[in-house]
Amino acid sequence: MTSHATGTFDVKVTLQPPEDKSADPSLARLTLDKQFHGDLEGSSQGQMLAASTSIKSSAGYVAIERVTGTLRGRKGSFTLQHFGTMTRGAPHLVVNVVPDSGTDELAGLAGTMTIKIEGGKHFYDFEYTLAENH
Repeated sequence: MTSHATGTFDVKVTLQPPEDKSADPSLARLTLDKQFHGDLEGSSQGQMLAASTSIKSSAGYVAIERVTGTLRGRKGSFTLQHFGTMTRGAPHLVVNVVPDSGTDELAGLAGTMTIKIEGGKHFYDFEYTLAENH
């Protein structure tokens, strides 16, 4: 059975220094530190790789983040994988649970998270399933 979890999150994104001074400036490595509120209560830490282009409103990123907390009262952790592009201002974002990454009461978790930013505030809508045989 598919369930939904909704809420907000706060995120701190920190640009990491390039590994060497000759690094391509259009590529960036960043750390993520999030606090989730609502049906998902917890925190996450992650890593992001981003690429900018000569068109200011076009870019791409990939990220991995490990979430630890409670999902509608179930404790555990899981990993999210991000794939995002911005094509001349039009966003496309896919955020999926990494298969078999759920632990404890979140073992067997699968799902997709949608992220929206409105008025500078971050919102999530998490559509998920929990396998009963875990």
